[in-house]
Amino acid sequence: MKNIFLVLVSVASFSNAIAQMQIGDSLPNSSLRNVQNETVDMSSFKGKIILVDFWASWCAPCRLANKKLVQLHFELKEQKFEIIGVSLDTDKAKWINAIKKDKIEYTQLNEPKGFDANVAVRFGVEQLPTSFLFDRNGRLLAINPKEEEIIAQIKKHL
Repeated sequence: MKNIFLVLVSVASFSNAIAQMQIGDSLPNSSLRNVQNETVDMSSFKGKIILVDFWASWCAPCRLANKKLVQLHFELKEQKFEIIGVSLDTDKAKWINAIKKDKIEYTQLNEPKGFDANVAVRFGVEQLPTSFLFDRNGRLLAINPKEEEIIAQIKKHL
């Protein structure tokens, strides 16, 4: 019985160490490469409401979500709202082709290590798509928010 308890405590401790972010957490400081291979620091977007969207070119639900995000960005970009797409693609050509095909104009970043990417680990990303909504101060407001929630938060925080 004692051994089972120790195993459960160990598993719980390990899962908490890699747990997904919690409401109120700060935007993790991450520098990633964009399509032009320039380094972009995610903290440079503070001052805006930010949706960090994790996706990949091979993820069918992500590609469907991209269509909605493209429209949402178009409608709200004048509202101090920014979307940062973070691709977990390991193949840069497939990532860039997906951006073109989906007509994505908002910021796109990549760390080509899949779910082992440091940024994915810092955010606790375990499935795709996964998104995180941050306020202008870089505090987490919502995980996987619906469009209505994003709009409500923009109105509330501007």
